[in-house]
Amino acid sequence: MLVNKNHYITIWQDSKNPCVIKVINQNLLPFRFEILSFKKSDEIIRAIKNMAIRGAPLIGVAAAYCLYLAAIEGQTLYKNNLIKFKRYILNKATVLKKSRPTAINLAYVVDLVVHSIKLNVFSSPLPFKSRDKSYVDNFLIEKCIHVLSKEANRLALENIQECKKIGEYGYKVFKEIYIKKKLKCLNILTHCNAGWLACIDYGTATSPIYEAYKKGVNLHVWVEETRPRNQGSLLTAWELKQMNIPHTVITDNAGGYVICKGLVDVVIVGSDRTTLRGDVINKVGTYKTALAASDNKILFFVALPTSSFDPGLDIKNVPIEERSGNEVKYAYGLHNKNFSKVMISNPGSRVKNYSFDITPARLVSGLITNKGIIKPNIKSIKKILAIA
Repeated sequence: MLVNKNHYITIWQDSKNPCVIKVINQNLLPFRFEILSFKKSDEIIRAIKNMAIRGAPLIGVAAAYCLYLAAIEGQTLYKNNLIKFKRYILNKATVLKKSRPTAINLAYVVDLVVHSIKLNVFSSPLPFKSRDKSYVDNFLIEKCIHVLSKEANRLALENIQECKKIGEYGYKVFKEIYIKKKLKCLNILTHCNAGWLACIDYGTATSPIYEAYKKGVNLHVWVEETRPRNQGSLLTAWELKQMNIPHTVITDNAGGYVICKGLVDVVIVGSDRTTLRGDVINKVGTYKTALAASDNKILFFVALPTSSFDPGLDIKNVPIEERSGNEVKYAYGLHNKNFSKVMISNPGSRVKNYSFDITPARLVSGLITNKGIIKPNIKSIKKILAIA
C-alpha cells in the first residue's frame, strides 16, 4: 500500500543487513511515520505486547522473524552446543506465544515454524559424514538460521498473496451489492483496523475496499473509531486517506444509528480467531455492530485468511485478552506537536478493558477467505480447511 505515494509493507528484512528486521511503528500513526529496527528477539516481543506491532496476520509473521533473531542470538550464546541452542529457541517460542493470547495467527505461526526446523534441521540427515561434534552442531545451527529466515520471508509473501485473493473475492460481493441496489455510492462500514497495517499488505477487510475502488466502484467508508485504542480513527482512517478513498470517522456508538438510518449498504470486519462453527472473535465492539446489521437486514461479512481459523477452539473457552485499564482511563494524542496523555475517566473507578468479543455465526452473512467465500458453518469451514 501507499504512504505518501511510496509503496510499503509492514515488516521486512533489511536489504543491507539481513540480521535487522524493520517494521512500521503503529503506536505513532497517524501523527508520525516511523520505522523501527529490531536486532533482538525480545524487542519484537515487546513491540507485540505494546502494540507497535499489531493485527493478527502481522503478529504471526513478526513471530517468525522473532524466532529468526532468536536463532542468531542462540548461535552467539551456544555456538558449539546444539542442545542448549535448541532449548533457547523453544523457550523463546513459549514466551512469544504468551505475548498476545487471543489472535490465533501468533500460536499458529510459532508452532508451524518450530515444526519446520524440527523436521528440516534437527531431524533431517546430514549431507556429510563427520565425527566432529562441534562442526556438526555449528552446521545445524547455521542451517536453522537459514531455514528460519526463509520461513519468515515465505510467510510474509504468503500473507500478501492471501490478502490479495481476499480482495478479489470480496470485490465480487461489493460489485453485486452495488449493481443489485443500483447504487450511486456503495456505503461500507468497518470496525477496528483490518487493513494492510494489520497484515503485510492489502489487509483483510480493507482489501476488497481497495480492489473495488481501483476497479471504479464509487464508494464511501464509515470508520468506527474503535475505543479504547482507536485503531479505526487512527489507523484505518489514515490508510484510507493515503489511498484517497472517501471515508468518515464515527464514534463506536454511532454505528447502529448510521445503519438504522439506511446509510450503510454492507459491513465488513476482520477476525483474530474464528471457530469451526463460524463464530468470530474480533476487536471488542464487533458484536454490537453485527447485531445492528442483523436487525436492519444489512449483510455482515468477515474477511480472514484460512490461518485465522482455529478448528480446535471451544467457544466456551475463548481466551479473551484483557489489557491495562489505563487504555480506558487515559486518552493519548498529539498536542502542540507533542504526544500527551490525558485522564478521561473518574480516577477512583474500577476499569475492565476487554480487547475482544465474540460474534456468533448466526449474525455472519459470509466469510471472505483467500480460498473463496463460504458460509459460517462447520461443513463449509471443514471443506475449505480440508478437514475430514
